[in-house]
Amino acid sequence: MRICTLRLLVLVVCVSLGRPASSQTEIKSGTIKAETEEKTSGDMERKPVYASRGSLLTVIVAIDGSTHLDRQAVVKIERKGEGNSYWQTTDNQSQSVFQDLLPGEYDIDVSAAGYLMEHRKYTVESGENSYRLEITLQPDPSSIELGVPLGAQTTPKVGKAIARATAALKNLDYKRAQKLLETAHQQNPSNSDVNFLLGYLFVQKGEVESAAPYVTDAATQNPRSVRALSLLGRLRLQQEDLSGAVTALEQAVAVDGDYWLAHNLLAEAYLQQHEFEKAREHAQIAIAKAKGAAKATPLLLGYALAGLGRDQEAIQALHEYARALPDSPAIPRVVDLVGQLERRTADPQEARLPLHPAFAQIQGVPAGGDELRLPVKTWQPAGVDDAKPTVAAGVTCPSGLVIDKAGERVKELMHAVSRFAAIEQLQHETVDELGRPLSKEARQYDYLVDISELRPGIFAVSEFRGRDSRSADFPDHMATLGLPALALVFHPGLRDTFQLTCEGLGEWLGQATWLVYFRQRDDKPNRLRAYKINDNYYAVDLKGRAWISADSFQIVHIETDMVRPMPDIQLLSEHESVEYGPVAFPKKRTQLWLPKSAELYFDFRRHRFHRRHSFDKYMLFSVDSYDRPDPVAPLPALPAEAPRN
Repeated sequence: MRICTLRLLVLVVCVSLGRPASSQTEIKSGTIKAETEEKTSGDMERKPVYASRGSLLTVIVAIDGSTHLDRQAVVKIERKGEGNSYWQTTDNQSQSVFQDLLPGEYDIDVSAAGYLMEHRKYTVESGENSYRLEITLQPDPSSIELGVPLGAQTTPKVGKAIARATAALKNLDYKRAQKLLETAHQQNPSNSDVNFLLGYLFVQKGEVESAAPYVTDAATQNPRSVRALSLLGRLRLQQEDLSGAVTALEQAVAVDGDYWLAHNLLAEAYLQQHEFEKAREHAQIAIAKAKGAAKATPLLLGYALAGLGRDQEAIQALHEYARALPDSPAIPRVVDLVGQLERRTADPQEARLPLHPAFAQIQGVPAGGDELRLPVKTWQPAGVDDAKPTVAAGVTCPSGLVIDKAGERVKELMHAVSRFAAIEQLQHETVDELGRPLSKEARQYDYLVDISELRPGIFAVSEFRGRDSRSADFPDHMATLGLPALALVFHPGLRDTFQLTCEGLGEWLGQATWLVYFRQRDDKPNRLRAYKINDNYYAVDLKGRAWISADSFQIVHIETDMVRPMPDIQLLSEHESVEYGPVAFPKKRTQLWLPKSAELYFDFRRHRFHRRHSFDKYMLFSVDSYDRPDPVAPLPALPAEAPRN
């Protein structure tokens, strides 16, 4: 029996022909002109000279009043009374330049993942003037900040590993982060940053016992690290060591009294010890310092006030919690406690009775914040619904613009490219419940993809590996075909079969990106994904998330999961992650965004598999090329009646 996974749509790349990725968004068509000075003796780089019919505004984004932001930010500008918004991303100097500005009052919003949005009003006077506006962003207290200044004991090699591991942790790539950090730990076991990140990683994976020694070492090596102390307090809470938790968290708030998460955790620890006054104090401090981010903390405050007999205040806090988190699993207990408090307030006889002893049991409430939410599984990455990446607070996503522009990039590529070739490296593993390899295989293929659009939304796709793509030697007799296809979710001919939701402004490896969640619609046919077993096709409904560049609208990363398990074919789970990057073709004077790697995790017939495909040495065949290879037979179309689970 031959089993293969099949994707009917293959070409997932986005094109940016004739336009550098760093070019700025135009405010008024035809009025902006960016020229380049010729280099003179001593010049290190070309500098832009702007020709503008109006004023020019340079927005500089900083942190701490002077330091440039370490990631890309998005600047939104809108002239009062005009109604049109214009967006730009910052360059590598953390600047955005807006040109041809007419006189008037402007609203300016600056946003970046991990920081609070800053809003400014700015007046542009008459004439052709140049203005500079520096805007300082404040960290979002609800978002854990992994990137910190490295200590003096950090060597350049270890520092580089820390930077790469931090990026992997932010993007939930735990396997890569663990490999980098364990290597760094072998080189420098006394580095507090390495120990903290290793402890944080194991907390995220749900391995508390493995996390404890690293977090303890980090707090010991750097007793001024509020991050390490707070994480140590959280671990002590999970281990039911309340006195140890209080000690660590009291030290954390002594180091940084503005760190709301430490106060939040301390309130939880005191509440479990039934020290209600101290719990109330720290819960109120957490709420004040968090500036709206501590949505779960009113629950702690309500319990503490109830324990103090301040029933009306407790009811008010509990109602605030229910309004902020109406879907919380704690809501039934909240409703029960509010009922007890109301009866105790109304009936003097009831007032003499103690509250139900379970009222202060708060285990399971995510009082520590979403940043410490634990994935369910350890052998594969967290699913798209299990771990939502951080998005910038208060930023409204321009959904229509993002989805339309991403679709345009896919269409542009379809018109520019007929087929491409690459060298494909395949690594295949069978793993156990903890992701440890039980067997490994590696293969290499000469890989060719051919694609054509037969009619709107219907694509003929062919893949060729070696002499015969149908008999290619895949490990475990399972062929994965069409892995680069995912971005065609955004093709105008296909996207109406998915529900698309723009979740906000995030980042990918320091690049500002819009996060778009998608899910196969139940009332639309599945034209993207199927498993073929023998001669039978089984359609697989997908849900996923795409990271779309905020400046070029190229899709830089995409992840998917199955909407539901498929017990009929014993396919219990599947997670896929595809990374895209720019590939230059100097002879054709173009640059295309093509898949650089794809990882697939799937649980099939009581076996767990991990596959990694990587692509290199691309060759491009454009639609007007006359030197194409011999035709490749197309893959069969997915039958319309393919069963869906």
